[in-house]
Parts: sequence; structure tokens; C-alpha cells
Amino acid sequence: MASRINTSFTLIPNQKHRRSNHQTSCYSKTLGSGFQPISTFGNFKALPLEIFQIILKYLSVKDISMLSMVSKTVSHHIVNYISTSSGRKRLLLQDFHNLELPGRRQDSAILEHYRSLGLLFKRCTLLLPTKERLKYIHKILTEVSCFKFSGCAAPMQCLGFTCYGMFLQTLTAGWDELECHRVYNFLCELTNLCRKMQMVVCSKPGSARKLELRIRLFCRNVLLDHWTHQNDSAFWLTRILKPWPMVNQARLLYIIFGPISPQDGQVIWQKMIEEPADEFNLKGLADAIKLLYDSGTKEWTADDVISLVDELSVVPHEWLLENNARLLMLTGNNICLTFMASKAVNGRAIELARFIVFLALVCEKELYCMDWTVKMMQRVCKIFSTPVERNNFLQNVANAFACITMEMLQSIMSGDRDQDDRSFLNLFHLVHAQANFHKEVLYLTMNTPLST
Repeated sequence: MASRINTSFTLIPNQKHRRSNHQTSCYSKTLGSGFQPISTFGNFKALPLEIFQIILKYLSVKDISMLSMVSKTVSHHIVNYISTSSGRKRLLLQDFHNLELPGRRQDSAILEHYRSLGLLFKRCTLLLPTKERLKYIHKILTEVSCFKFSGCAAPMQCLGFTCYGMFLQTLTAGWDELECHRVYNFLCELTNLCRKMQMVVCSKPGSARKLELRIRLFCRNVLLDHWTHQNDSAFWLTRILKPWPMVNQARLLYIIFGPISPQDGQVIWQKMIEEPADEFNLKGLADAIKLLYDSGTKEWTADDVISLVDELSVVPHEWLLENNARLLMLTGNNICLTFMASKAVNGRAIELARFIVFLALVCEKELYCMDWTVKMMQRVCKIFSTPVERNNFLQNVANAFACITMEMLQSIMSGDRDQDDRSFLNLFHLVHAQANFHKEVLYLTMNTPLST
């Protein structure tokens, strides 16, 4: 037999056959001369399928995913193993409500497991078209109730969506945009997400609180939060927002990133209207705006983002101007200056002047450098084309300080004081803000640097 095999090497110089014959010639000495293992399944062909699946039970998910790349036949047998009840029971962990897990790091055991599982599915379905891959994966995952949009009774205490998002992120990493479009469309069809979004954006804010919460959790935990590159996050956020008119985009942005109650996770719609919001309540919205502004795609121009900010500032009604100022400060210099320049160009100098007053107020409250506000005002002044326009704008800023101070004072004198004297404290900060603002202006005009 050895002579015949050597002849075949000479006649058919095929690397694949040469490797296969070399391995099987050694292995056949053990199993007998009648053994003919010419198969892509290799030496595993000698094993009954049941024994092969028992071997898989002793391998980690990462090891199984590596094994799936050995050959198409091995991958096929692993797919069959995943489809068995024992395979699904082992692979589809469902300990999503363990109270210890939410406080652990993102690389906790169950999250890491679903990251590895996503890699396994990515590899063993590699040769399938995208549509068929998604159908197969859905067929396997459909029995996990916490992966369904309304499948969990306690979504705030559940890691289901987070694990699902980790799985999908690993599965789709490196896919081109067309394939990712198909993934998003598949998920929308599967969950009826677009219909649910339409219900919340067309109804009164807060009238469907549970649905708002589930949309927020699904979008954040499944689609957005697991990406390490901004371009990926921007792609998925764009898929969520772009099908809708600008006013609905702003509403969705607030639902997904706006302030929520720490007790039940529901969106607090009146937060921006009734009281000053801190950085914690605004950071999610600011980061989302920066993500869209810095995306570098044709889908989001600077004008689009500024228009979205304008719409957002009246969701559900007009915000306190202090909250609007704090949000723009958190988005960074470029967006804040573009926002202010837009008002200057469009003849809204009085609105711009009031906005600058509240920028100064936020700087005073948060102990930021007041010269930042003055420098922003300087840059805006350069946008006005004539000295008359610049002088009128500066006069508007001075008047705005006086008017807003009087408004706060009248509110206090009329007896409209909060129980914790927040109105009086706000006036106190505004007076100091005005003093520090004008001090910086004086240092600037006199060309005298502020001594440390």
C-alpha cells in the first residue's frame, strides 16, 4: 500500500492529497489496513457522531469556535451540535437575573460567554449568505425569552439585552455596511421596532412609559453600547434616527439618552423644563450629539446636527436656557460655537446674548474658567459683518445680564421661592458670574493677563 501511495504522490502533486495521505498512512497502522479515511472530516470520521458531540462538551466555547474552522464538514457537525437540545442548553446560558452580575465589570462571566458565542456563530456560519445566517441564528436564539423585545418581565434587572448586544457586536464586527443594514432591517422586522417607535414619537410624552423604557434598553444595550469605534456607534445610531423627521429624531434621542428615574428607569420628561439638570443627566445626550457631529459621513452635516439640537431643546417643551447652555458646553467647543454662529447668522442676536449669560452662569456654578465664555463671545463677534452689528450684539449681552438678574429677583420677591432656596442661590451665582465675566472682559481689553 505504501508503494501505491508514493506513486500517487508522483502522479498527482496536490498538496491537499499529500497532507491527507501522510496523516492517514500513520493513522491507518492503528485502525487497520482496510481503513479509508479520505474525508474533510479527517480522523474524526472514525468517531460516531455521538462521541464527537461528547468531546465538544469538554471544550470551551472559544475552543469550539477554533475547531469550527478546521473544515467545512467539522463546522457542519458543530452546527448540528448547536441545534441539539443538549447543545442549546449548554451554550445558551440564561442566568440574566443574578443580582451580583450588574455590579460586576463588563467582562463578567456571562458577558464574556456571549462574546465567545458570537465568535462561534460568526465562524460556523461563515459560508452562509447574510440572510440565511440571520435566520439560523434567530432560530437558535428564539428560545431565550430575555432576548425578545418584550420577553422579560423585569428588564431593568436583566442582563439579557446586554448579552444579546455583546453577541451581535461580535457576530457583525468587520461586516460591511450593506450587511449591517440587513442586520438592522432584520431586527426591526423581528421586533416590530419601527412600529413601536412610531407609537412613542406620535403620542404624548410619558403616555407609554413602559414602551419608552424598552425602546431605550433595546437601542442602548443591543445596538449602541458595545462598540469600541465611534464610526460603528454612529452607524447604528444613524440607522435608528434617520428614517424619521427631525422632530421625531429629537424625541427618540431624548428617549434613548435623556435623564431617567434611578428607581424604575423611566424617562423624566419634565426634568429639563422645571429645574437645572446636572452633568450626569445631560452627558448621554451630549455624547450622542458629538457622535453624530464627528461621524464624518454625508448623512450628518453640521447644519443637521444644529437643527437636531434646536429641536431637542423644546422636547417636550422649551427647556430652561441654563440646561441648554450646559448641554452645549458638554458637546465641546466646535458644536457650541457652530450653534452660536447659527444664531448670529440668522439674526437671532438677542437669543444669542441670553445664551451667553447662561454660559457664564454654568461656568460660575461648575467652577469653569470664565475666560472660556469671553473667548467664545469674541469668536462669535467676528461673525458679524459690520461694527454696528457687533456693537449691538455686545449691548444685547449687557442688557441680557441686567434683564435676567431682574427676572430672578422679581421671582424671589413675589414669593416664588423653592423650599431649598434654589432661586436665591441661582441669583447669587448669576451676580458672581456677571462680576467674573466683566472682570475677564476688562483684563482682555486692557491686555493684562490674569495673575494666578
